Amino acid sequence: MKRKILTCLLALAFSASPAAAQTPMPQGEVPTEQADSVQPEHILSKKELRRRKTAARNFHYNILGGPSYTPDFGLLIGGSALMTFRINPKDTTMRRSVVPAALAFMFNGGLNVFVKPQLFFKDDRFRIFGQFSYKNTQENFYGVGYDTNKNYVRSEITSQYRYSGVQINPWFLFRIGESNFFAGPQLDVTYDRIFDPAKYMVEQPDYVRAGGTADGYENFSSGVGFLTTYDTRDVPANPYKGIYLNLSGLMYQKFLGSNTGFYRLEFDYRQYKALGERRVLAWTVQSKHTFGKDKDIPLNKYVLTGTPFDLRGYYQGQYRDKSSHIVMAEYRHMFNTDKSSWIKRVIHRLGFAAWGGCGFMGPNPGKIDGVLPNAGLGLRIEVQPRMNVRLDLGRDFTNKQNLFYFNMTEAF
Repeated sequence: MKRKILTCLLALAFSASPAAAQTPMPQGEVPTEQADSVQPEHILSKKELRRRKTAARNFHYNILGGPSYTPDFGLLIGGSALMTFRINPKDTTMRRSVVPAALAFMFNGGLNVFVKPQLFFKDDRFRIFGQFSYKNTQENFYGVGYDTNKNYVRSEITSQYRYSGVQINPWFLFRIGESNFFAGPQLDVTYDRIFDPAKYMVEQPDYVRAGGTADGYENFSSGVGFLTTYDTRDVPANPYKGIYLNLSGLMYQKFLGSNTGFYRLEFDYRQYKALGERRVLAWTVQSKHTFGKDKDIPLNKYVLTGTPFDLRGYYQGQYRDKSSHIVMAEYRHMFNTDKSSWIKRVIHRLGFAAWGGCGFMGPNPGKIDGVLPNAGLGLRIEVQPRMNVRLDLGRDFTNKQNLFYFNMTEAF
């Protein structure tokens, strides 16, 4: 089954949309029609004229669709879109904004919509990042804490429930002077609803303590906070070089409309080093923490370790607690060919990634209850310059399982 799915996805990646078969311009690159202007336009082939017209267009997109698979939702029908554009089409020095989006229909009746934009405004003095999601899916709850999570049985009668929720989490970043530092406010509005909880899940102590019953669980969180960022990445969606540092905090309080009061603090360090043409070594250290009374922290606001963007191989939400630390390194390698034949042009769009790392989790920043080792391999398909589709197979060494992922853009 997985082999058939991979074959289908590869075919879609090269044929699903007009943009996938053409060549948009990388960020900051001089348009091809300027470089080739010495050649009279009337003697150019129709293919070359189409290529130049495409390169001059501001808005580029790729749409991939078809059957897919995720470890959390199983077999599904999904689609992913990658849109890139400049806020001011006339300013060719402006960073291209990136908007990856995913839409998935599950065979059990679920729906998942996820958008993670990176918008760059004039002279890159102002940015809007963030994430926006809507989910109506079938999920699993394993309790809180390493020992509980590791030993909790995943099944229809122990962990499964239906979930409906929405999250709106924009970041507003302003450049400080002429430096590479950015700072600004952020908002987070999240609504969570659990219904149809599994027979034995309603007896789980952490679920009961949070206010869950046999009828389900409902929570509304509204928070405001800050971000400070240092960013020298050449292309944030897929860097070849640079450093990214981010410190963010959020305060959720009843006077802001939140059902309960608690706090979140996150630190994110990433660095990228080019090892050759389209070959990169990337590494990251992340530390995330939630502070507050156990009864006040919503079930989905604990720190989740094991997502498509860090420890790939662990079920999303399987490991959750108040504190988490992650250390990872990833090697990314795209194949470089001369494009002299169609097969070489196809190979030029392909590459691979290999990663390894470890997660550490516990009830507070200074206490580690468990270690989560992780490693994996992935296929990369370039659908726009510096914009890849990734298909990753990650290993969970704690529970001895392998999980498969399909996403737009790199994990970090």
